[in-house]
Amino acid sequence: MTLESSRAAAALALLLAGGPSMADLQIAVGATSESTVALKVEVDRVIPLASLHPRLDLRLATGLLLLSSEEQDGNAALLLSPSLRWTFAGERDLFLEGGIGGALFLKTRVEERNLSTAFQFEDRLALGLPWANGELALALTHYSNAGIKKPNDGFETLTLGYRFPL
Repeated sequence: MTLESSRAAAALALLLAGGPSMADLQIAVGATSESTVALKVEVDRVIPLASLHPRLDLRLATGLLLLSSEEQDGNAALLLSPSLRWTFAGERDLFLEGGIGGALFLKTRVEERNLSTAFQFEDRLALGLPWANGELALALTHYSNAGIKKPNDGFETLTLGYRFPL
């Protein structure tokens, strides 16, 4: 584990130590468009936006994205992922989330992809539903620097995650 990933893990641990009222935990596993394993660990909070619409919420999340690699050392990113959540049929039913956040990667390469910049935008779309005491969600996420610097070899992750209250 590198010094940077150790610092990111320590920051995540501090967020988790804040107590049950601060946040929930989401763990997601999947693959990148480069066919490498992706693991995402986030702490988040859902804030109701009932004053705008009774089915609309704001999800604020932060965490780590860990990427494996068969050809070189893997990569990791610190994430900040806000998104809007629309619940289709009430508070505990099917929901759709979409948002644009940011990621700060340790390296500017993911397998054969050259990201050019450590900072990447994170575009996320997820579909989920309640499951047991938490929520199950399938998410498609695209990482790209939006043309800030060339080349702009973005990549995607497809993950299945479970969010549970702390």
